[in-house]
Amino acid sequence: MRVDNGTPWGATGGLPTALALWLIGLGVGMIWNPPRTPRRNGVVERSQDVGQDWAEPGTCATAAELQARLDDVDRLQRDEYPAIGGLSRRAAYAGLAHSGRRYRRRGEVRAWDLGRVTTWLSGLSVPRRVDVNGKVSVYDRCHWVGRGHVGESVWVSLDPETTEWVIMDERGGVLKRVAAAELTAERICRLAVSRERGTPTGDET
Repeated sequence: MRVDNGTPWGATGGLPTALALWLIGLGVGMIWNPPRTPRRNGVVERSQDVGQDWAEPGTCATAAELQARLDDVDRLQRDEYPAIGGLSRRAAYAGLAHSGRRYRRRGEVRAWDLGRVTTWLSGLSVPRRVDVNGKVSVYDRCHWVGRGHVGESVWVSLDPETTEWVIMDERGGVLKRVAAAELTAERICRLAVSRERGTPTGDET
């Protein structure tokens, strides 16, 4: 899947969101467009522009009215508007309407693999700056590095063998290792990787 950096795909300090992690666990490849480069996903961006022009959001009295108009615009573009050789998009690509397979929760459970997630994350190294309390945040959880490192830039990566966050200084020296408690199959499949604001975790010491 090619996605942008807005909700629900981005905005986690360089780390994939829970929804992206869930898809990775299913074996779905993820491609993030570079920020502020809509041309990299031009067809989708153009479609969104057309939808906005046709639906005229500024003239809608309520969110429900806007949603109804957007639904109608989608139907027109897919089912009626001649786009490919005089055919509508739905007629031209009839096979994309549905795979014919029914969704089965049991099949998802069998297919989903936490190892795919930890392996994928192990290829990332994201920057953080140590705050005034000597801590850095990963998925909205604060991890203590030490007051001696306040203001320093550090790098956070995942050790897939131990499922630990490894916090390193700019020279590559390990400052701390901490269990990545949020990276469990249960949490990811509930889309509950990031800690809710105000909820204590026990990781802050």
